[in-house]
Amino acid sequence: MEQINHLVRILEITQENAQQRIDNYLRLHLKGVPKSMIYRIVRKGEVRVNKKRIKPDYKLQTGDFVRIPPVRVAKENALPSPKLNQIARLESRIVYEDDALIILNKPSGLAVHGGSGLDFGVIEGLRALRPESRFLELVHRLDKATSGCLLIAKKRSMLRALHEQLRNKTMNKQYHALVKGTWEKKWRSVTAPLLKKAQDSIVKVSELGKASETRFKILQRYQGATLVEASPVTGRTHQIRVHSASKGHNIACDDRYGNEQFSKEMHALGLNRLFLHAAHITFFHPVLEKKMTVSAPLCNELTSLLEKLQKS
Repeated sequence: MEQINHLVRILEITQENAQQRIDNYLRLHLKGVPKSMIYRIVRKGEVRVNKKRIKPDYKLQTGDFVRIPPVRVAKENALPSPKLNQIARLESRIVYEDDALIILNKPSGLAVHGGSGLDFGVIEGLRALRPESRFLELVHRLDKATSGCLLIAKKRSMLRALHEQLRNKTMNKQYHALVKGTWEKKWRSVTAPLLKKAQDSIVKVSELGKASETRFKILQRYQGATLVEASPVTGRTHQIRVHSASKGHNIACDDRYGNEQFSKEMHALGLNRLFLHAAHITFFHPVLEKKMTVSAPLCNELTSLLEKLQKS
């Protein structure tokens, strides 16, 4: 389904949107419009700022007036009902919240956003739970199968500040992963370059890939398995999963990069999900003006498995 917005819109830029690139600003106001079309209407001069043509990388200033032309846009899907069990449970998964930020302990099995056949994800669920919130945007992403710390900005200024920390690599994330075999102490850092295949989103180690680094620390050894802490220095797709597998230490119950026999053994002990959890995240809170570390506890399924391995 699609609809056409027949009206020209003139929007005034407030301090909240100052310094945002015009192309990113348009993507928020033209949801469903392909990026290629957004760049086309900017190049053709259909988008104007203060009645002047601009380039896609123009940074908006407080007081600017933006002309947005009528374009064909995808009709937005209605938000899911906040009464759905999966949505309602999100409220209890919030581990930290203030006026500018939400940190969620994302459950495994729930995507961060809808699309590709999914009716909704975390962000649509939170918007349904908080209809009064004018702004809720993901700061970063987690794979659908991965659980743990997920940051959601409640203000654009917070989103910009946290994105800057991600770019500058001053935000630190520590994941807990249960991997096959005995992790060798010498593997403190894995720097294999990673290449993503566009057709199936499978990532592989390749000299043609992008530079990537994950640092590892042994947390606990078990019979036939090791619990490790993985800290990604870069943020490539499936980075921890592929770097672990590249050393022969596949993550338990990984349906893409896992070891079938190891996953069967863990499944027999009650594990029915990927054992990868974003346990801690450290960042500078620009509003509170202090460094924060927030943690998300392991779910019962993961802690139960570790207890069984400890006894074996």
